[in-house]
Amino acid sequence: MELVRKQLAIGDLWMELRDRKMLQRLMIVQGVSNRGLAKVAGWKSHSYMNRLVSGQVKTLEPEPALRIAKFLGVGVEDLFLTQVSTNPARSEHGMSKKAS
Repeated sequence: MELVRKQLAIGDLWMELRDRKMLQRLMIVQGVSNRGLAKVAGWKSHSYMNRLVSGQVKTLEPEPALRIAKFLGVGVEDLFLTQVSTNPARSEHGMSKKAS
């Protein structure tokens, strides 16, 4: 009897902001603007950062989340939750694809 390995399909991976007020406090204490942090995240525009800080959106790609946490000197897990969709065919999870 031959064992057949089933490949697990991995869905989309994204980060969810845990606490926007904590992000705002870190930005204020360190003197970082939405525009400056958007640049650190690698975004061409600061509009998505404005929406993230205001609570209009909560999700972003892993790469910008890692850059933001590193720049602010905190662990990525302190600011963000890692999320993975259980449906690999799912292409949207409420995040703007234009942000990254």
